[in-house]
Amino acid sequence: MKLTFVSNYINHHQIPFSDACCRELDGEYYFIQTQPMEEERIAMGWDREAGRLPYVREMDKEEALCRKLILESDIAIFGWSGREDLMDELIRRRLEAGRPVLRVSERLYREGQWRAVSPRGLLKKYRQHTRYRKQPMCLLCAGAYVASDFHIIRAYPEKMLRFGYFPETRHYTDEQLREMKEKDGRVHILWAGRFLPLKHPEFAVRIGGELKREQRDFHIHMAGGGELEAELREQVESRGLQEYVTFYGYTAPGEVRRMMEKCHIHLFTSNHLEGWGAVVNEAMNSGCAVVASGEAGAVPFLLRHGENGLIYRRDSYEEFAGLVKRLAADRELTAGLGREAYRTIVDLWNAEHAAAELIRFCRGLLEGRIVPAGEGPLSRAPIIVPGRY
Repeated sequence: MKLTFVSNYINHHQIPFSDACCRELDGEYYFIQTQPMEEERIAMGWDREAGRLPYVREMDKEEALCRKLILESDIAIFGWSGREDLMDELIRRRLEAGRPVLRVSERLYREGQWRAVSPRGLLKKYRQHTRYRKQPMCLLCAGAYVASDFHIIRAYPEKMLRFGYFPETRHYTDEQLREMKEKDGRVHILWAGRFLPLKHPEFAVRIGGELKREQRDFHIHMAGGGELEAELREQVESRGLQEYVTFYGYTAPGEVRRMMEKCHIHLFTSNHLEGWGAVVNEAMNSGCAVVASGEAGAVPFLLRHGENGLIYRRDSYEEFAGLVKRLAADRELTAGLGREAYRTIVDLWNAEHAAAELIRFCRGLLEGRIVPAGEGPLSRAPIIVPGRY
């Protein structure tokens, strides 16, 4: 079986999954990159490995070859490409030839499902998705609320499946998980990402002020940069947190992982505009107890509240603060949630398992059968209404 994945560009969150697909298919796997990577993400180190990958093809350099791969592969998977008119044409041609298609999508209506009332938008969604509802075309939902958005436009009935992003999975023994965490007596807390309003990095600084008032022994590590950095630094100074908070600036992915391995708690504070949030996968794999907003796409798929992490509703700072304080006061609970988080990634939500399930599913699809997995990647995606998780 030959499998081709089309997306705007490959990054370190997709490489492990692509590597696993390439191994499973004995090299009959291709990733077509449709546009150059943005400078900001290059500065974050996202492009460092792409040049060594034998399966990557660049459409702006080899368009004829890329079109041929897309049209002739047994299965073609389409993510967001930035060249949607061309992809719509290639999808149509594949389906006319009886060749199955998978689409990967984050949310259609991140800013609110009320946007679905737009007649122009509905017509576009009909042309791209709904008109193919009876064709051999399925949807891989890169986020827990994706199925709800596509359910509104009546696309992919009984053909929507859990999916996501699958960063590198690291394996540790129970002893290694314990030993790699900081043991200086303080609770080490990590926030990692771009300092943008949708990601609410100010929650991390604000909880630092409350932990200081409660005389907790802690340190907060802020890995990232962005438009809110100056404001965050001012907040740290005004709260007298200079000894409790460290800013690292834009940090290479490997270094962020090393920080996760040392920290006990990871804060993931993004709101409903966060499509997935691969740092959640990475923090869980590193044995962190994750406190996360239930509005972000990855959270309802990966976390079970009170079992392998803690989830707060909507943008409630008060609920968030209560959960962080609970962990700061209970080292045993923190360690237990971290262990279960690690098991979730190494047993289920990892690149190797996702690739094997995808290829199993695709072989069935080529035979006219849709057989979802029982759990995890490629299982049926439930209809979860945003704001009600």
